[in-house]
Amino acid sequence: MSLPTFDNLLLTLDDQVATITLNRPKRANALHLELWFELKAAFEWLDGEPTARVGVIQGSGNHFCAGIDLGLFMGLQEQIQDPCHGRMADKVRGFIVKLQDCLTAIERCRKPVIAAIHGSCIGGALDLIAACDLRYCSADAKFSLKELDLGLVADVGVLQRLPRIIGDGRTRELAFTARDFYGPEALTMGLVSQCLADKDAMLATAHGVARSIALKSPLTVRGLKENLNFSRDHTVDDGLKYIASWNAAMLLSEDLMTAAMAMMTKDTAVFRD
Repeated sequence: MSLPTFDNLLLTLDDQVATITLNRPKRANALHLELWFELKAAFEWLDGEPTARVGVIQGSGNHFCAGIDLGLFMGLQEQIQDPCHGRMADKVRGFIVKLQDCLTAIERCRKPVIAAIHGSCIGGALDLIAACDLRYCSADAKFSLKELDLGLVADVGVLQRLPRIIGDGRTRELAFTARDFYGPEALTMGLVSQCLADKDAMLATAHGVARSIALKSPLTVRGLKENLNFSRDHTVDDGLKYIASWNAAMLLSEDLMTAAMAMMTKDTAVFRD
């Protein structure tokens, strides 16, 4: 099977785990416009490729991602020019919505996505990892909700998703101070599941978790993500009704029989894509 190729991403598939690597190391993997749209394409591919069961996103070089490439704003000025203020504002809004959708593609992807973070994870990179399902970092990982220092209200997802991960109070403190914090504190506040000693240990752990998830029932894994996201955004009662309908449709699958048989025989269950 040939994998899609990108100019600013590296994509590999091994043991049913897709690794998506931000590949602009000379720019600390800063998110310029082409990279935004390549991210969307990569996660849409992951969603639709049956042999890829889990995704890991990581950065090449010394950093995970330095956030939005400031050159992107210079290009925006040229795109939005219009003598009518209303039409110019509408163009800005449309541009923001397109960028939002590039990260929402991670959340919309039915497969779990794991962020593997080392070095800088600044501004827009924090928006990116907030859209992921699991996050692992190295102790030297440096995080910052930096948009305040740029005179910008963060607008591609972090203000909406981060409070659901670390709580409203912590998110407000990070947003209003734009301060740096590091891996150990990210673990304490619940932003990451584990903080490892260095990049190599972090990558080994993140990919180990990905491989363990890839061995499970694909139908069940996709159902978990669907229902966790639905329940996060709805009432408990809505979530209970949704999971009841979900399992009415999905519970009696061959994966259930395969898993039950493997438990009884103490064998390893092998599931179809």
